[in-house]
Amino acid sequence: MPLKLNVGLSRKIGEQNYGSRGASVNLEMELESGLVTEPSKLLERIRQLFTMVRSSLAEELNGYGNGNGHAGNGNGKQEPHANGGNGNGSSPSKSNSPRPATQSQIKAIYAIARNQRLDLPGFLRSHHGIDKPEDLDIKNASQVIDSLKNDKQEGR
Repeated sequence: MPLKLNVGLSRKIGEQNYGSRGASVNLEMELESGLVTEPSKLLERIRQLFTMVRSSLAEELNGYGNGNGHAGNGNGKQEPHANGGNGNGSSPSKSNSPRPATQSQIKAIYAIARNQRLDLPGFLRSHHGIDKPEDLDIKNASQVIDSLKNDKQEGR
């Protein structure tokens, strides 16, 4: 009976504008059951598999192997595409539209507005022409957060 070995790693890293991205790599293999009687060989094989999974995870998070030909910049953050896309392998029809605000950004906007007792729909309508934070893109959501924080610090 073969021996099944499952090795997996996942990692999530923060990005600017309250965003994050993550990757998960899992590998399952069948090994010779005889390796159970040779612990040192089994451990060596497990180490090899973990090394392979770590390498794959790092490449995925740094933008290598994502199929779009764009590598990361070496610091764990992916360089944006020339056309403004986010490099997440999304379809070409979506690459020209900005990324929507993240859940974290939306929650932060609601929390800051609630804390300041601000008429959030009125603020968003007058500054951005929308009624709710869910309609913001990631860049504008970041600007709204910064603006709300600055207003609070200035005592408005």
